[in-house]
Amino acid sequence: MSDAPIRVVIAKPGLDGHDRGAKVVARALRDAGMEVIYTGLRQTPEQIVNAVVQEDARVLGLSILSGAHNQIFPEVMRLLKAKGAQDVMVFAGGIIPDEDIPGLKALGIREIFQPGTSTEAVVAFIRDHVPA
Repeated sequence: MSDAPIRVVIAKPGLDGHDRGAKVVARALRDAGMEVIYTGLRQTPEQIVNAVVQEDARVLGLSILSGAHNQIFPEVMRLLKAKGAQDVMVFAGGIIPDEDIPGLKALGIREIFQPGTSTEAVVAFIRDHVPA
């Protein structure tokens, strides 16, 4: 076992220009002792996956409000597998309709956090699903 903090990449894919929620989650994870890398706005799936691989992250958090999750998330998951990073735990948050969640989870996204989810719930989820 390692005492190293859990490394998390938080990414804003696509053309969505609103990142307040992503920054709130990033700060909460950092405050919980995790090492957080925030990619910034308007990232392509390739940029996101490259950041995950380069940073040797164990967790990827995707934040999306634009409605493009069904187009962007499958590509992120495909690229993670192609780069040998399929063991990275992926979670997502934002405006994602209930009816889209089962399909996204079938891709391998472990959890979807919708508006109103507490940051404590996100921290607890990561701690419960990523071994120390």
